[in-house]
Amino acid sequence: QVQLVESGGGLVQAGGSLRLSCAASGLTFSRYAMGWFRQAPGKEREFVAAITWSRDITYYADSVKGRFTISRVNAENTVYLQMNSLKPEDTAVYYCAARWETLGEHPNQYPYWGQGTQVTVSS
Repeated sequence: QVQLVESGGGLVQAGGSLRLSCAASGLTFSRYAMGWFRQAPGKEREFVAAITWSRDITYYADSVKGRFTISRVNAENTVYLQMNSLKPEDTAVYYCAARWETLGEHPNQYPYWGQGTQVTVSS
């Protein structure tokens, strides 16, 4: 049974930083591409960042490029999202997701999801 558990969300002032973690179990983590998505109230779930299983390719949404960094430690079955220079428009529930081997930027490409962690950025 695949489980993805996010942590690290919270309330932060604009300009601040947070690091999200996603711990995976029940899958061969080192063979899965991992993605981060977010969903704000009343909006569709949107792509944030993704990383290949081998860590050689990362991909970011334009809205977070230069501010967010995705990384993973396969030995720990964990993927991270370092978020710097946070803005109020980054406020959302953040989800990690897993997909076999290749990157994707659409939610329907990912079969496995965590429960989400709330990030709130105050102005």
